[in-house]
Amino acid sequence: MIEYASYLDWIDKQHERMYQALIALADTNSCTLNTAGLEKVLHELSDLFRPLGGEQEIISLEPLKQVGTRGEIEQIALGKALRIRKRPESSIQVFLGVHMDTVFPADSPFQKTVRVDHSTVNGPGVADAKGGLVVLMIVLEALERSPWAGNIGWEVLINPDEEVGSPGSAHLLRESAKRNHLGLIYEPTFPDGSLAAERKGNGYFTAVVRGKAAHAGRDPDEGRNAIRAMADYVQAIDNLNGQRDGVTVNAGFIEGGGPVNIVPDLAILKFNVRIARLDDEIWIQKELEKAAKVINDRDGLSLELHGQFLRKPKILSKANRRLMHMISECGADLGMRLQWHKSGGCCDGNNLASAGLPNVDNLGVRGGNIHSEQEYMHLDSLTERAKLSALFLLKLASGYVKWTHG
Repeated sequence: MIEYASYLDWIDKQHERMYQALIALADTNSCTLNTAGLEKVLHELSDLFRPLGGEQEIISLEPLKQVGTRGEIEQIALGKALRIRKRPESSIQVFLGVHMDTVFPADSPFQKTVRVDHSTVNGPGVADAKGGLVVLMIVLEALERSPWAGNIGWEVLINPDEEVGSPGSAHLLRESAKRNHLGLIYEPTFPDGSLAAERKGNGYFTAVVRGKAAHAGRDPDEGRNAIRAMADYVQAIDNLNGQRDGVTVNAGFIEGGGPVNIVPDLAILKFNVRIARLDDEIWIQKELEKAAKVINDRDGLSLELHGQFLRKPKILSKANRRLMHMISECGADLGMRLQWHKSGGCCDGNNLASAGLPNVDNLGVRGGNIHSEQEYMHLDSLTERAKLSALFLLKLASGYVKWTHG
């Protein structure tokens, strides 16, 4: 076997630098809708990745379209993406990526990293996915230090909208999928260090019910209660749970009405759908429309349904299974016995897979309690997981393992 130890030992020596980079990134708020914070993180990342060489490109995204508080479509500005390409002429092209955005608003009290103990840090995005950003950087540094780096080209895409389904960067992911042969994504592992195999797809939807306002005491019969109609719709779509294996519907947000002496004429519902198979999408769309028709058939009431499926289910191809096997072998070389599990969660690995690019999508750090103020990361996983990906790329670049296209 070719000797890779010196490059992996170098990674071990980068632990403190990785930790400091993590703190700087996590202590800068980059909620998906905090464009000012995203701009700061983007420039921090640009500086961090600049020593790697390659051509950097900052890409503006189309605004996010969403339903506002009055039921009208609003356009919300998104942050910018960072793309870096090096050696695009090489015969083997590898995509590496992860997102820079988090779910924690700019006014959230959860803003700073805290060292819990010698091996654990708590902070916004430390696992999902700023730890992964640091791992990605060191992986490429290790590759570029080797004599085999010239044998493969790579493309990095860091997007600012993954936490809302990557609506603005989806086309960039599709473009990347077409010009690369395999993908490595740095979402966090499961808390026990295992990795995701198949993933569910998901859709984000908003239902807007409009009724008729009236005086609740004098003329209640003249009104058409939008909240009552929405309650019926919520019950109908919630009843879809359990009707088809792998399909779930979660009504997550509802608002409407005002003074209680007025029959409410507006109610808004936001909900999420998860699907396990491609044909689930057709089934659930029909069921949602059927439930909407029940409301629309009532006198003086209307229900308008907005939204779409942003991510298809990630179904494993032969090429994807081959890539997983290669990663597992690298793990075994490093003393890791990697486990693979199905996941109900989604990420940009779904987007890449649906565009035909085999990928492993949670090669980032070990941690847990993501999307909560208890989010944590195991510090030793910074170098542990960097060595896993770096070993794979070193094997690929040196020719020790071969990637057959298709």
